[in-house]
Amino acid sequence: MILATFLLFTGLVAALTWFLTHKDDHASSSGYFLGGRKLGGVVIAGSLLLTNLSTEQMVGLNGDAYKDGLAVMAWEVVAVLALVLMALFFLPRFLKSGIATVPQFLEERYDKGTQTLTTFIFLIAYAVILLPIILYTGARGLTEMLDMRGLTGLPSETAVLWFTVWLVGIIGSFYAIFGGLRTVAVSDTLNGVGLLTGGLMIAYFGLREVAGGGGVFEGLEVLRNSHPEKLNSIGGPEQTVPFGTLFTGVLLLNVFYWCTNQQIIQRTFGASSLVEGQKGVLLTGALKLFGPLYLVLPGIMAYHLFAGEGLEASKAYGQLVRTVLPAPLTGFFAAVMVGAILSSFNSALNAATTLFSLGVYKNLIRPDADETRVVASGKTFGWILAIVSMSLAPLLAGIPSIFSYLQKMNGLYFIPILSVVLVGMLHRRVPAIAAKIALVFGFGAIAVGYFVPVAAAWVDRITEYHFLGGVFVLLVAFMCIYGAVRPLPEPWEHRHSGDVDITPWKHRKWVSALLCILVVLIYGSFADFSVLSK
Repeated sequence: MILATFLLFTGLVAALTWFLTHKDDHASSSGYFLGGRKLGGVVIAGSLLLTNLSTEQMVGLNGDAYKDGLAVMAWEVVAVLALVLMALFFLPRFLKSGIATVPQFLEERYDKGTQTLTTFIFLIAYAVILLPIILYTGARGLTEMLDMRGLTGLPSETAVLWFTVWLVGIIGSFYAIFGGLRTVAVSDTLNGVGLLTGGLMIAYFGLREVAGGGGVFEGLEVLRNSHPEKLNSIGGPEQTVPFGTLFTGVLLLNVFYWCTNQQIIQRTFGASSLVEGQKGVLLTGALKLFGPLYLVLPGIMAYHLFAGEGLEASKAYGQLVRTVLPAPLTGFFAAVMVGAILSSFNSALNAATTLFSLGVYKNLIRPDADETRVVASGKTFGWILAIVSMSLAPLLAGIPSIFSYLQKMNGLYFIPILSVVLVGMLHRRVPAIAAKIALVFGFGAIAVGYFVPVAAAWVDRITEYHFLGGVFVLLVAFMCIYGAVRPLPEPWEHRHSGDVDITPWKHRKWVSALLCILVVLIYGSFADFSVLSK
């Protein structure tokens, strides 16, 4: 029954995606990489949400909640502030340029060298950090939920891990490489409905299990009485996300992720207008407010149910799903999780092919290439990158907190790129050489802080998120000072490409203000600042 439900839902999503997108333009750069600039607000929101909500979130963040409780909701709730910033500040500027990639904006603002350097940073990071982590966490989650060892008959957990990684990777590659951005976005939206439904089902059945068969509110009361320390939104100094880091590294990582990360924001570049783009981004912000219900609360419920069994945090979510869901719903939820894995994987792969085709092949290898060859180069590169990622993913086995590891590794390139983009938008006289120095120095400084033992010991004392915040401030200050001492002869002029209507959505300001107020209220409702004095 579990396998039948799994196959039914997965097949339904694939069939609907094909039906809705098989007539799309997959031959031109605009059609393949930007969905023909036809994406509406709902599709953008669905794709943004599901690209973000993969198993490194469902498994990893719930694993962190199993250890540290509600404080880890910072990654979800603070994201709302970053999405508001994206809608009001970054997106209008990106759409004004009519770009397909973030490095293209940096080429327009600085020069071709800055674009090339940023493109290679993105590609290396996706190949060795992001894509392998998506595949590894996805395989681990499926193994826990579906008993893949029993279904496949493979002799060991290692063999099951390799098999599942390659199965998911190959399926995701077909979506991304043959379908293009709109195929990815449509499948994301369909799976997004399932993911939200499934995630809320876990919360519902889990709370009933906690209550011993009682109601949802009884379950919440049991958790509040049994583990009040787990329901505190304020992280203590020894926890994964200390409260002070919300205003430094955690905020900056969220701003990069939602405002300048190619994998995420590429679907906003395909918006039919700024109005639709802003609607989609702010709708995503509203949906993220519900994130703690399915990304944090299940981890706390798993702690209540299984902490006495010595369960590993990384296995908590899968154990909860197997325990509380009826068999048919387990198959449905496993299918939804596969959709989430595929969404994040094929979105990152689609972003990488876009970066390679437009930033490397068209710019450096074959400037005279026609549209067909540019798209073909992306497909070939996509398969190479997919194979590399599938080969690296199983080697991540044994990392204690995969979500924290992902955030740490992301900081290597998130912070330098964010600083260069932000200064480029705000300071029109900073020259290209300042941006290049900031990219190289920022990446190098963070790498030293992470991997050189003496420096790493110091970073541990101040927390890595404060360290990232300090590097960001240093990079921004350097570029601004350089721009003051050796400014461009003429200030950069941001011209409208004419590709997209950039008339803003008339309701954007009050919707943004409401979202920010809700963030403060959510934090305040669960705040106990006494942990900061311990």
